Amino acid sequence: MDLLLLDLVIVLAAARLFGALARKLGQPPVIGEIVAGILLGPTLLGPLIGDQLFGPEMRPPLQALANVGLVLFMFVVGLELDQKLVRGKGRIAVTVALGSTVVPFVLGCVLALSIAGEHVGRDRTLPFVLFMGAAMSATAFPVLARILTDRGMQRITLGGLALASAAVIDVLAWTALAVVVGIAGAGEAEGQWKVLLALPYALVMFLVVKPLLARLVPAYEKAGRLTPGLLSLVLIGLIGSAWATEWMHVHFIFGAFVFGAVMPREGAERLNHEILERLEQLAVLLLLPMFFVVAGLNVNLRELDLSSLGTLAAILAVAIGGKLLGSYAAARTQRLPGRQSWTLAALLNTRGLTEIVILTVGLQKGVLDDELYSLMVVMALVTTAMTGPLVRRLYPDRRVARDIADAERAALGVTAAHRVLVVVPDPPAEQAPLVGLATALALSTSPSTPSEMVLGHLRPYPSGRLEVGSGLSSELAELAETLHELETLATTARERGSDSRVVSRFSADVAGELPGLVSGAHPDLLVLPADIPGYADVRDGATCRVVTVAMPVPPSMFEQAGPGSEPVAVAVHHGSDGDAAAHVALGLATLRGRPLVVTGGNRASALAQRLAKLGVEATSGPVPEGALVVAADTANAPQDVHLLVRAEQDPDPVDWAEAVSALRAPIPQP
Repeated sequence: MDLLLLDLVIVLAAARLFGALARKLGQPPVIGEIVAGILLGPTLLGPLIGDQLFGPEMRPPLQALANVGLVLFMFVVGLELDQKLVRGKGRIAVTVALGSTVVPFVLGCVLALSIAGEHVGRDRTLPFVLFMGAAMSATAFPVLARILTDRGMQRITLGGLALASAAVIDVLAWTALAVVVGIAGAGEAEGQWKVLLALPYALVMFLVVKPLLARLVPAYEKAGRLTPGLLSLVLIGLIGSAWATEWMHVHFIFGAFVFGAVMPREGAERLNHEILERLEQLAVLLLLPMFFVVAGLNVNLRELDLSSLGTLAAILAVAIGGKLLGSYAAARTQRLPGRQSWTLAALLNTRGLTEIVILTVGLQKGVLDDELYSLMVVMALVTTAMTGPLVRRLYPDRRVARDIADAERAALGVTAAHRVLVVVPDPPAEQAPLVGLATALALSTSPSTPSEMVLGHLRPYPSGRLEVGSGLSSELAELAETLHELETLATTARERGSDSRVVSRFSADVAGELPGLVSGAHPDLLVLPADIPGYADVRDGATCRVVTVAMPVPPSMFEQAGPGSEPVAVAVHHGSDGDAAAHVALGLATLRGRPLVVTGGNRASALAQRLAKLGVEATSGPVPEGALVVAADTANAPQDVHLLVRAEQDPDPVDWAEAVSALRAPIPQP
């Protein structure tokens, strides 16, 4: 008994220490808890110290406590499973879940067939192959929820879609695992007929037990609190359900999970909250860390050799490649943008808790041997640890913050206009071509939403000192004249379909104050001449897309072509520097009814052919004479370019079919 108590102290202290360390490193605590178990086991301590502390006689009581924690945890997972996640996202969530499950399942089965002879006998080949497929296709719903919550992504559409897909994957994975466990137990003396009771058991739970559990709600409301008697009924039902599935050789985790799933939902929010509050403290703080540490104790990395490393590489390739490619391909079939599709795939690649539970079941049922169990635990750690950094790389905090702001505006019923800021130099009366260009850009770069254009102008104070008593009448008249000229430009922009307003004031330091004016406007697109004071600071400080007017735009660009005359073309230099410049050129050409010429080699030719197939008047070749020339704003930008385009931070690749379709749709009026 004294050794058991000492083991408990060591296990819990190690779990808390390594769990806290993992959290500081930006990883889920479960990773630290499993690593703690691996370090306490034969991998680090070896047979001398390890067998003294956690020898064969100590494993059964530790495993028993860990299994009790697992029962409570699976009940909590079933109770917290939010069926509303799939509502409104059903088609996309189910499609992504199928891709994220089927591809790694098939690849896992193929891998299992190739290594079955080394790890299991012929009589266990079928359950082993199916088990490996199920293990490869799992996604850890609780760990995924924690990762999303830590970054606030559960508040955006992508996070909700990831949770909905993971919920569907959970159902598919547990169903597949139940079948595998049933097949694995069918060879036992009593298992041949008991497994057949699984379906009647599920029907009884949902048709009989669920209505009976609904009676807990009025009893709870009458008592006004969760009494020991009510909690005892829940625990008796939970443990009885877990015992029933274990007796049927379908493993106790399914009984615990199903009992949590059939708990009442309507009107039971307070009851369920109190149940979770009581059980989570015991399960999460004491027994669940015990489970993961015990899982790590079963890992012995000392026994792995070079052939094991080859098997580990194959397992990682199948697990990571199957999940990422299956999820990404399924998401793309639902027309999710590329960045969101890859981020969703990376999120669904996390395995953590769910994977360890599945692997433990496989070890207990004899489907996995110790070597393969150790390799699969390493795979679970790698896929879980890589999720956070990979998602941050694919979907930076700036994009998350932007999506959260959009979601909050949508919740308030506020439609965010596409804001274009054009910096108007002196004299404003001569800047009609610049404002005309900005108006065209406002209408073409985001055709699906109303555009709002801001004319920003800073006028330097008059030279010379202001004498006391001289008054400011001339300065005020000068400012009024400037405002009148700017308002005339704004009126022209409104007549063309872009809502416009003016921001103008005197400035003692135009170059120094202009960056503040730009950042305060929060534009989605910034248009400015290259010769304004402080241009470099303004350009470098902007996080949005920036269009620099390097040369005056040909006046014929905004004139209607006469009968028999050739319309001025829009030409774009397109290479490996992104799609922003080509997107701007496409918008200008389509909106003004001009031909588009794409230059720059093979990539340019491929883009021109793709746009031509979409019905755009696009060709590849040299820049025509008199064309409006657009290029990416890079150090390699060619000479004689009218517009230099720098992409916004974290840009998405342009979906050209969607871009062309949006440009042909009616432009919404402000």
